[in-house]
Amino acid sequence: MHKDIKSVLFSKKEIESIVNSLAKQIEKDYNGREFIMLGLLKGSTVFMADLMKRIHLDFAIDFMVASSYGSETETSGIVKIKKDISDSVFGKDILIVEDIIDSGVTLDFIVKHLKAKNARSVKICTLFDKPHRRLTDIKPDYSGRTVPDIFIVGYGLDYNEKYRNLPYVGILKDEAINQISI
Repeated sequence: MHKDIKSVLFSKKEIESIVNSLAKQIEKDYNGREFIMLGLLKGSTVFMADLMKRIHLDFAIDFMVASSYGSETETSGIVKIKKDISDSVFGKDILIVEDIIDSGVTLDFIVKHLKAKNARSVKICTLFDKPHRRLTDIKPDYSGRTVPDIFIVGYGLDYNEKYRNLPYVGILKDEAINQISI
């Protein structure tokens, strides 16, 4: 275990089970439909890579970069799109893949952004959900696990761009949050 991790919340094996379950649900719901799997960078990369390998359907992938956090642990409330979706979403079904939904501010903005571009449907798949931190009415269509109000890292989740490569999801020590600066 990494020295900055207080404890492991989800092991590699538990995460694999969660991803398999989500993939089965998505595969069932999207069977016979073309869709775009839209990853929100950077946190969704590990989860999305594993998820897409388990969905045995035809679909396109794309990515967006948007944030209301910057290097902070609390949302600023102001969303900035740094990279928009590459192709037109007009009349298409979109499945947004997110690592964790916290405040929901960024995700709410992105859903409205895609709907304004006339996407036929926009659904959300998140590995982790913190509904008690929500500042918007956003709700995921597919959710791996609900997590308590703790700061977690690993499996794509980061703090200040660190810990994304951990094969598990762990609880970050408070002292690690206070000492990191890039």
